[in-house]
Amino acid sequence: MGGDGFASGEMKSVSAVGDRNKDVSDLVALKISLLGDDHIGKTSFLAKYIGKEKKQEDFPAAEVKQMDKTLSVKGARISYSIWEVGGDAFTADDGGSTAAIRVACKDSVAMLFMFDLTSRCTLNSVISWYQQARKYNQTAIPVMVGSKFDDFIELPIDLQWAISSEARAYAKAINATLFFSSASYNINVNKIFKFVTAKLFNLPWNLERNLKVGEPIIDF
Repeated sequence: MGGDGFASGEMKSVSAVGDRNKDVSDLVALKISLLGDDHIGKTSFLAKYIGKEKKQEDFPAAEVKQMDKTLSVKGARISYSIWEVGGDAFTADDGGSTAAIRVACKDSVAMLFMFDLTSRCTLNSVISWYQQARKYNQTAIPVMVGSKFDDFIELPIDLQWAISSEARAYAKAINATLFFSSASYNINVNKIFKFVTAKLFNLPWNLERNLKVGEPIIDF
């Protein structure tokens, strides 16, 4: 097994140039949605995974942003279309506009519910995002992603413990696997998508649980 769990050569990125030289008919297109409040690092997280340097002009303000990444999985070419829902598309207080959530979640194979580990109000919003998303998609794999782990570990240890416990309880409530991540330091970013890929294609990957406070938690 490789360091991230997959056997060597089992999954790799496909370059944009190489991808254009292939017939699109052999491409399997899959959709993933990314939901959560504003200012929690969704776009930075996505840009890190896609491999783009985050520049504001590349990601204009919009209720829904969409980025693609193509992978080779056991010889098959998989194109992930990842739809990020802007945080102002839905608010727990007023119901907000759910059109963006409907567009992003319809036909998704996985839904990532993101929150800022240093902001408990964004964690509290996860359940509302989940409830709205499930109105339009009952089958997608749910994943909870705590962002900004590099800032989180600067918090007092008792506060880290309290937030970690609450996040684990929320993940259990929505039957989601929980990852703590950092886009700045590329902590668990690729691993989250490898986990989703392994679940979708029944790949042999043993995800290691980590519940130690002060380390990037993985719970399932």
